[in-house]
Amino acid sequence: MSSRVAVLVIDARDVEAVAEFWCRVLGYDVVERDEGGVSIDGAHGPAIDVLPVPDAKPVKNRLHLDLRAAGTGTAEELARLQGLGARRVDVGQSADVSRTVLADLEGNELCLLASSVDEAAGA
Repeated sequence: MSSRVAVLVIDARDVEAVAEFWCRVLGYDVVERDEGGVSIDGAHGPAIDVLPVPDAKPVKNRLHLDLRAAGTGTAEELARLQGLGARRVDVGQSADVSRTVLADLEGNELCLLASSVDEAAGA
């Protein structure tokens, strides 16, 4: 027996903006909204709950999402993510890493891996 990831949680000061960002990044939809936060979900991954917190993110995340471009190339996906508000960040990575380190609207780190879904599958 083992556990399975059911829901990822992202803390945010602007819950609506961060939930919208991740909906657009992942192709998810809002499935629930109340004073406790916003839940988003899609057909290809775990649900994400965006929950309110009063403070800004103080340090580097201990857990982050690694994304692969799906249906497009990595360069195009990077441009799309930046168009949605993601920005490049330096978390101490070396110059030769095979991923692009980004942050969402509130500084939560994410990485765009160098190979797309198709490239990783050997297609």
